[in-house]
Amino acid sequence: MLQQNANHAQKMTFFRKAVTLYPVSSEPLAAGRSDLEWLEAVLAGGARIVQLRDKHSEDLAFYRKALVFRAKTREAGALFIVNNRFDIALLTEADGVHLGNTDLPAEEVRKLAPEMIIGVSCNSPEQAATAKSRGASYFNIGPLYPTETKKKLTPFLGPDAIARFSALCDLPFTVMGGIKLEHVPELAARGARRLAVVTALTKAPDIAAATRRWLETIDRALQQAA
Repeated sequence: MLQQNANHAQKMTFFRKAVTLYPVSSEPLAAGRSDLEWLEAVLAGGARIVQLRDKHSEDLAFYRKALVFRAKTREAGALFIVNNRFDIALLTEADGVHLGNTDLPAEEVRKLAPEMIIGVSCNSPEQAATAKSRGASYFNIGPLYPTETKKKLTPFLGPDAIARFSALCDLPFTVMGGIKLEHVPELAARGARRLAVVTALTKAPDIAAATRRWLETIDRALQQAA
């Protein structure tokens, strides 16, 4: 279990060893359920990391929601990452922040938060190649497939990008974008170890059960790929 007040090295050891499924919230795509309902369910299903992604709430509501995420993830011994909002991550003592290509520069965030996990989105090989020098802790490869959360972002990279991008950077990485359960064996065979998903869980009729099913499927696929 992740210890409270863990430093960057301890957090990343946990990230490397314990994280396989990386659930990302999206209240507008959650069939009427709140981010807090989603959080309770994915943690009950065994998630070891959660990312709060909220593009709609006003600052105070976002902050209060993030405080609950922080408390619940600490109780569960799971990592808590905030999408985009470094200020919210800092104020709520989140374990990390995930930055897109139009968000704050990772190298500047690293100066202010040396112990924080910093994830960066990589949509091109050039972005992957510079992830480490920019201060990232991990990078995300995506979107692999068409996805509801990135409708305007094309072209989609496809699973071939895993080998191309990961060869350019020795940081751990996640993959994301339209991933379905049937994609898991191929992605694991291609070297993916951490799969980030949004609608696969937010739209699931039973989010906790779906989380368990994803974790079990990824574990089996990783064992077969080893």
